[in-house]
Amino acid sequence: MSRILKINDLSDPELLPYSCTNEIQLKRICEPDPGLFIAESPKVIRRALADGYEPVSLLCEQKYIDNQASDIISACSQVPVYTADSEVLTQLTGFRLTQGVLCAMRRRSLPKQEGLLANAERIVVLEDIMNQTNVGAIFRNAAALGADAVFLTPASSDPLYRRSIRVSMGTVFQLPWTYLEQTPPHYVETLKQRGFFTIAMALRDDTLPVSDPGLARHKKLAVILGTEGEGLKSETISSCDCTVKIPMYHGVDSLNVASASGIVLWELMKK
Repeated sequence: MSRILKINDLSDPELLPYSCTNEIQLKRICEPDPGLFIAESPKVIRRALADGYEPVSLLCEQKYIDNQASDIISACSQVPVYTADSEVLTQLTGFRLTQGVLCAMRRRSLPKQEGLLANAERIVVLEDIMNQTNVGAIFRNAAALGADAVFLTPASSDPLYRRSIRVSMGTVFQLPWTYLEQTPPHYVETLKQRGFFTIAMALRDDTLPVSDPGLARHKKLAVILGTEGEGLKSETISSCDCTVKIPMYHGVDSLNVASASGIVLWELMKK
């Protein structure tokens, strides 16, 4: 039976996961164990639960308890459900809840790099991508278009930050991912040693078009996407097996990295 608790004190320490605006602090809240993250909206929470993530508590707008959040509350019957009206929850969190429900969940230890590489044929690498919206959108594209895993360089943003989770529509829970153990450009050599044909996405003259039919024929492919604005480091590009670009028209110099990822993955994730 779920414990439905009316919020009477916004300073209650049990509500800290929802009032904390510093996601790095939330990530480290349980050190040395992995910390917490916040899943937002019923659909995203359901995906996290389906993938086995452990809930710590729920924050639910009062009017949703007996309707659109009822199945989530039943699935989380062992954890407290904190509730109030929309105005109180907005005051607590600092934003209006998406569809009236948040869930604090425990992080899990990330898989080892070698294990993911051994079991994947089509991977996406995010090199120093910091924008949380872009990280979430790339995960959604990667999941939808058939990637086996996503790898991030250490300087990239955390896929379990609230905005990335929401933009990804919960696909960060469905697609295996981890951080690379090497910084740019050294990780490229590791990928090559594991049999991956490495593709740098860059707007240069010495490139292949993304539609080149030979690219998708490689058994193992690593598509490497660069940070917003500057793109991939020149050392990374030089280290890769080839450079690929999406042709641009009407004087447009580039696409947003998340938009570009959708086009590239549609062409290159085919097996």
